[in-house]
Amino acid sequence: MERTWRWFGKNDKITLAMLREIGVEGIVTALHDVPLGQVWTREKIRDLKEYIESYGMRWSVVESLPVVETIKYGGPDRDEQIEVYKESLRNLSAEGIHTICYNFMPVLDWARTDLLHPNPNGATNLYFNYAEFAYFDIYILKRNGAREEWAAFTFPDGVGQGRNVLAEADELAKTMTPEKDHQLVENIIIKTQGFVSGNFSENDEAPIQKFRDFLDLYKGIDKAQLRANMKYFLEAIMPTCEEYDMNMCVHPDDPPIEILGLPRIVRTEEDIRWFLDAVPNKHNGLTFCAGSLSAGAYNDVVALARQFASRTHFVHLRSCHIFPNGDFTEASHLGGRADIIELARIFEKENPSLPMRVDHGMTMLGDETKGYNAGYSFLGRMFALGQVQGILATVDRELGIKYVQPGFYEN
Repeated sequence: MERTWRWFGKNDKITLAMLREIGVEGIVTALHDVPLGQVWTREKIRDLKEYIESYGMRWSVVESLPVVETIKYGGPDRDEQIEVYKESLRNLSAEGIHTICYNFMPVLDWARTDLLHPNPNGATNLYFNYAEFAYFDIYILKRNGAREEWAAFTFPDGVGQGRNVLAEADELAKTMTPEKDHQLVENIIIKTQGFVSGNFSENDEAPIQKFRDFLDLYKGIDKAQLRANMKYFLEAIMPTCEEYDMNMCVHPDDPPIEILGLPRIVRTEEDIRWFLDAVPNKHNGLTFCAGSLSAGAYNDVVALARQFASRTHFVHLRSCHIFPNGDFTEASHLGGRADIIELARIFEKENPSLPMRVDHGMTMLGDETKGYNAGYSFLGRMFALGQVQGILATVDRELGIKYVQPGFYEN
């Protein structure tokens, strides 16, 4: 697989010169300076592409060309925004970029409650605590119906059995302070969303009210309706994808659970099968994020890879560990539920040219002082890339695949 890295543009504190040194071949990025809902012009695309190529790498994957909320909930300007999207697809193709990772998650791109949760080794990782998220939903967001939903919440078989998340959230409320509330809001809304061309930014003065306003857009939108809206979007853009050879690959929901009263439609085997069958076009594919999928105790990640490898256009090789109480954390790339070694075998057999990134990584050895985006450390991701490089080298030798590491002498 092609070794890629998510990079956040020319203002990223991690430079392309640094990435070239550690063996990165392809860059995964976006035009983060283009406001939501506006066309990506050829000029802007070309400028960033040529900048990446000047460092000996290529722009491999767009992550993300955002699907604006009006497309997801079916707003009155949905068709207009789909035409904007198609124009951006045509411009990307004209500049030689053909893979688009996107998501169809309402409002939130991804969610964690703790961005620096300590590991036993002293490093930190991203973490999701159900009680803290329920507290945010009930006591900070004050969403209508939240208490009743959390009272009825149950974990899948095998984890969290007998756990009362609502009671834990109520107990947590006794010890929370304005400072702790602020940190939770930062973790859930700002620090995980503000850098991904999403709905929120670090300059938002009233993020909670803005969050409520976005949730209101989805009143009356259930799973069936969100599925219908996704199908409408995909059917509308597939002729453009066919003509310009553009591969669309949706990212699974992260975490793969229903939260905040919002429907989630890319979280299980049945969900993935549905959207692939609903629009049975080779350009309609999956971003196989092993981390997101492994956060769901009901997902057999290796089985999913075997089933959907042929419709996968992009791979995120990371892994999650689920605790007995149901909370989960990002795991070592050699551990967790995902079995990255076996996933590497599956995808290398199916298509060894697939772009792959290690996705998130530990915060370690001073990463926490550098101001990196949440989950996107340098040393932690470099460590993960080294682990995965070793896995891929071993698997490639097993399969008889000749791989030459760029920037090194070979016998």
